Amino acid sequence: MEHGAPEYTLHLGNIPITFNLATILTLLVTATIVFIIAFISTRNLKLKPTGMQNFMEWVMDFVKGIIKSNMDWKTGGRFHVLGITLIMFIAVANLLGLPFSGIYIHGDLWWKSPTADPVVTLTLASMVTVLATFYGIKLHGLGHYAKTFVQPKAFLLPLKIIEEFANTLTLGLRLYGNIYAGEILLGLLAGLASSTIFGFIGAIIPTMAWLGFSIFIGFIQAFVFTMLTMVYISHKVSEDH
Repeated sequence: MEHGAPEYTLHLGNIPITFNLATILTLLVTATIVFIIAFISTRNLKLKPTGMQNFMEWVMDFVKGIIKSNMDWKTGGRFHVLGITLIMFIAVANLLGLPFSGIYIHGDLWWKSPTADPVVTLTLASMVTVLATFYGIKLHGLGHYAKTFVQPKAFLLPLKIIEEFANTLTLGLRLYGNIYAGEILLGLLAGLASSTIFGFIGAIIPTMAWLGFSIFIGFIQAFVFTMLTMVYISHKVSEDH
């Protein structure tokens, strides 16, 4: 199905900047859902956690385990909140497009997972790279950080620079590719289901199976992104790098 994207172009002088309104909408919805989950989980804390507080403490312990598997807690503890935010935000963003996938208004696609947009995933990956670089310089100094690009041999400098860009691209495109491919297939199954009564019957089981698989992939990709974020940060801040 051919469709466009609802866009708004802002002109700063002679420079046009185009915004995808559907992506902005779903990003705001994602942030709101994450905030509500965090608020409900922490508004009435108890010594014996139950319900949502129990869920939030499980997430905190899970992310703590990810960090401790990559660096010592004395160094990595400062990234705990970052890890919790990333895994929750990306998990919700990955699943957001599943319930109402394929909402079109005047031929424009208004509802999808924000992580099915490469701009979003590459922005998240770039943020991780910038943050890792910032803390690498902050904790060890600019001189030490610069030396890591010529160690163990100076001729590796071009490869080290390429590696920085490659890590950013792969981190972002891996997330985008998995979520986008899943929503494309769901769209095809939805088109089959709406074609004829036989198409509807034939699409029921594949659609339910793929929805279940997409939920699994959504959580796995949130975990993978958070894990790789901590791996990249550990390479910059650990004492042996």
